[in-house]
Amino acid sequence: MSFEGSSIVVTGGSGDIGRLVVEELTKAGASVVVVRRKVPEAGIAGGDEGDLSTLEGILATASRIAAIAPDILINLAGSQYFGPFVQQEQGDTHKAYMVNLIAPVLLSQAVLPAMQARSAGQIVNVGSIFGSINYPHFVTYSSAKAGLHGFSQGLRRELHGSGVGVTYIAPRAVRTRLHHAMVRRFCEMANMKLDEPAFVARRIVQAISRRKKDVYIGAAEKIFVKLNALVPSLVDAALAKQTIKARELFY
Repeated sequence: MSFEGSSIVVTGGSGDIGRLVVEELTKAGASVVVVRRKVPEAGIAGGDEGDLSTLEGILATASRIAAIAPDILINLAGSQYFGPFVQQEQGDTHKAYMVNLIAPVLLSQAVLPAMQARSAGQIVNVGSIFGSINYPHFVTYSSAKAGLHGFSQGLRRELHGSGVGVTYIAPRAVRTRLHHAMVRRFCEMANMKLDEPAFVARRIVQAISRRKKDVYIGAAEKIFVKLNALVPSLVDAALAKQTIKARELFY
């Protein structure tokens, strides 16, 4: 699939991964609108300021991007909390589900009518391996991404034969500014591999261009995803030591 002349909306397009995705799409000839919370930064493609952490902000953004009627919508914006669920502030819990799940759902709903009318389009939801392997101390993030995976699968089945595709991409841990020092310490303790943003951005663009259905990044992670679906008790046992190590960071 060629991006030449395509109209694309990207949420979270000014983040470490998003910026690189936008650069690749722009170089490929696409017209990209980036949805971000802050005013457009220098060197970033045309932007639309939108707060995806509130229902009001999401609905306002949905109205604006519906008017754009993009060929492709990329739901990349994310919000992550690492720590004991019981210690998570209620406002952060609300934000986690709004940004990671409610926003992609409502924005997808906003752009679908135009895509269905022309029998062409693509919705891309960037989730996480944690959405299939529900991780301790990432409880709200994991469960929101699990919801996004379920939404993507259900919507894809509903849109079968319509000309509108749904792509779900699940990166593993990425070395971004979203990861604060404690997350990096946990990744080291758990021997968790961190991918570079440029690598993940390339995989995202590649998956979109090939109109893939589901993409999981990481060979070992793919195996864990299958094990967690078939024999979750094995994954429970494998994560037990990591869970104990993580507790040492908080208690």
